[in-house]
Amino acid sequence: MGTVLLVEDSLTESEMITQCLQKNGLSVVLAQSSEEAQEKLAVRQPDLILLDIVLPGKSGFEFCRQLKKNPSTETIPVVMCSTKNTDADKMWGNMLGADAYLHKPIDQNLLVTTVQGLIKI
Repeated sequence: MGTVLLVEDSLTESEMITQCLQKNGLSVVLAQSSEEAQEKLAVRQPDLILLDIVLPGKSGFEFCRQLKKNPSTETIPVVMCSTKNTDADKMWGNMLGADAYLHKPIDQNLLVTTVQGLIKI
């Protein structure tokens, strides 16, 4: 079973995403901010990080850049998910190293397909 670190500050979104991923055989670790996610990464590295963009404190864009510049986390796939759905947002996520970009509300089939395609377990 693969593990996903879900970095999401919306309780409704995090519950929906967690249920979807768990129903498809994945374990989910939840963090509500980039700072909390960093603490969880220090304990255990996930197989994938599902990252909201608009977060309290450091944004998902900033956190993605930090993850991809750090040798200990640079190979962890990052899927950005946000209500921000412009081509510029997707391009920015790609430039910072995100492996995929999903628009909210998230299509659950697309979420599962994307995550399973990126996890190497």
